[in-house]
Amino acid sequence: MTSEHKKSSIAALTLAAVGIVYGDIGTSPLYTLKTIFDADHGLPLNQANLLGVVSLIFWGLTMIVSLKYVSLVLRADNRGEGGIMALMALALNSVSRRSGWHFPLLLLGVFGATMFYGDSVVTPAISVLGAIEGLEVAAPQLEAYVVPLTIVVLVTLYAVQRHGTAGIGRFFGPIMLTWFAALAVMGVINIVKEPAILAALNPIHAFTFMLDNGFVAFVALGAVVLAFTGAEALYADMGHFGKKPIRFAWFMICFPALALNYFGQGALLIMRPEVIENPFFHQLGSWSVYPLVVLSTMAAVIASQATISGTFSMTKQAIALGLLPRMRVLHTSESQIGQIYIPAVNWLQLIVVLIAVVGFGSSDSLAGAYGIAVTATMLATTILTFFVIRYRWHLPLVVCFAATGFFIAIDIMLFSASTLKLFHGGWMPLALGTALFTVMLTWRTGRELVFQNLEKHAIPLEDFLDSLFMAPPVRVPGTAIFLRGESDGVPHALLHNLSHNKILHERVVFFTVHIVEEPYVAPEEQVRITELGHNCYQLNVHYGFKDEPDIPRVLELCADCGLQFEMMETSFFIARQTVVSAPGSGMAPWREHLFVAMSRNARGAADYYQIPTNRVIELGTQVEI
Repeated sequence: MTSEHKKSSIAALTLAAVGIVYGDIGTSPLYTLKTIFDADHGLPLNQANLLGVVSLIFWGLTMIVSLKYVSLVLRADNRGEGGIMALMALALNSVSRRSGWHFPLLLLGVFGATMFYGDSVVTPAISVLGAIEGLEVAAPQLEAYVVPLTIVVLVTLYAVQRHGTAGIGRFFGPIMLTWFAALAVMGVINIVKEPAILAALNPIHAFTFMLDNGFVAFVALGAVVLAFTGAEALYADMGHFGKKPIRFAWFMICFPALALNYFGQGALLIMRPEVIENPFFHQLGSWSVYPLVVLSTMAAVIASQATISGTFSMTKQAIALGLLPRMRVLHTSESQIGQIYIPAVNWLQLIVVLIAVVGFGSSDSLAGAYGIAVTATMLATTILTFFVIRYRWHLPLVVCFAATGFFIAIDIMLFSASTLKLFHGGWMPLALGTALFTVMLTWRTGRELVFQNLEKHAIPLEDFLDSLFMAPPVRVPGTAIFLRGESDGVPHALLHNLSHNKILHERVVFFTVHIVEEPYVAPEEQVRITELGHNCYQLNVHYGFKDEPDIPRVLELCADCGLQFEMMETSFFIARQTVVSAPGSGMAPWREHLFVAMSRNARGAADYYQIPTNRVIELGTQVEI
């Protein structure tokens, strides 16, 4: 590739990253300062406090986003992929399965992921609400229409998810670029009018603010966190854009625009403290309110879209890693494999988002719910990063503590400040996260119990084949493919077929899918074939947790290994397991019933692995847990 093409490609990716990666953090100026100085916090609005708060925001953006995420965490990539699930897989790979750290790291990763789900519910609610609340500034009598309009925007947004963003995605970058340009311009205009705010560049003001205000400052810190929401997104989206475009977009566009706007809002509040109810929409005067409402609503919708897409991606990874049951996954783009739509997740998320909008009613009320989810995910990310740089990169312990200890201290302080909002909205993402945490661990534990049961009653495959061919059954033309688990012996479907039909196909293939703790496995490394004799074969397929399961594609790859398949002569035998809860050992009865319900509603293996339905034969089997 020529250097001109490389530059043009990086420029295009940088623009796309501005639209998708930084939508969430880019809409934070809509509600951050008004929430910090909310009357309920008891923080007086004066110049000293304004300088302290703006200084905290500026240096927080510098240390948490620029240093921690952009400089450190982006280095911890799992074969180019980022996000809490990819980081968890990387950390688990860094310690052995027998290590005492393996299970705690899994719990931490799952906890961080469930907090991301909590964040993904609050983001659409607070950003769209915050944007439409600008109508109250233009015409106070429109206040009653804010929540209904927010509901209309959100329902429309979720309703179009099934069509994907391929058509409109190309507009995200330019719209968000316009948004960040508007943030910067408004900031500069107000800074020029009141340059005294620039004193906040001195971090002494942040320290003085914390010391002088004591507990009130600590409470306010829980709202300062709102300026950093969305930092996790730049790591989660690393696989889509790469490190360079994400870094360029942050340092060249987003960081300068956000810093200028926060300084500008601070300058405005020094001049006109009476506009604290919504300083964002007062930055240019009354003529600008309606255009800003339109632009901020578009920015909020784009920020919400990025979060929704991230939820789909996270769910798909969780399914592959065995933390959630199989669900229907639809692809919304023929050219981009990452663009997916999961109907069940989409509609469940919309229901919870609408409950949040109606229940809380304003962005101020939702702010308490936001911080606790964000800071919990940040803390989990930092701890997992420590294990990656210590046990995978093998850096000295002193260096590891120096690199992550500072950020862990900041994360703990921010999380502690956010927990003060526990009874003012913070309970919602925690309750949602706890429910999802329970579901994920129940599904994982239930699957382990099923595997243990199958393993206990498993008949070793090689021994079975040896005895079978001492008096071989009638063999009929064609190929039979039997799906079997990693720890299974003879597939139940084969036993049923022999018992009822008394025949065996002329070629028999035992098909096992292995999910590795890597995002992708190269096509040439996916297929491993072992010959078992008597025209029987063991076919092992290795997928990464972000790979797309596609058995027909795998069968095409087998041709390179000397095993060719004609689909119209191939039958797939699948044992559909009916799980039943039995008294005795295992999980608590309510968890067993939950697992049974999830198991019955899980998407069928044939559908999930994209096997042509007219080539599938399902045979039932019952498993007790």
